[in-house]
Amino acid sequence: QVQLVESGGGLVQAGGSLRLSCAASGRTFSTYAMGWFRQAPGKEREFVAAINWSGTSTYYADSVKGRFTISRDNTKNTLYLRMNSLEPEDTAVYCCAAGEWGPGTTSSLYRYWGQGTQVTVSS
Repeated sequence: QVQLVESGGGLVQAGGSLRLSCAASGRTFSTYAMGWFRQAPGKEREFVAAINWSGTSTYYADSVKGRFTISRDNTKNTLYLRMNSLEPEDTAVYCCAAGEWGPGTTSSLYRYWGQGTQVTVSS
């Protein structure tokens, strides 16, 4: 089992940057594909980015491509999401997720989920 805890969210002006972290417990972090998802008020959860177990393959939603970067440090059991050029439309709760299968864009591929961290982008 994997427990995930996100951090790094906050309030930022449009055009600013944030780096989210997702700390994982357990010794098997390096075997999991990882993903970031977000959910804005009144909207469905949506895929943001994903990365394979080794960090050699990454995937992004079109809405964040070129602005966000997903990465992982398996020696620290930590997943990251670097977010640049933030827009008000990026405002949401961001959750990390781990799964044995993938990486992929659908939430059903991921078994373990964190509680999320709030990101608010002001215009």
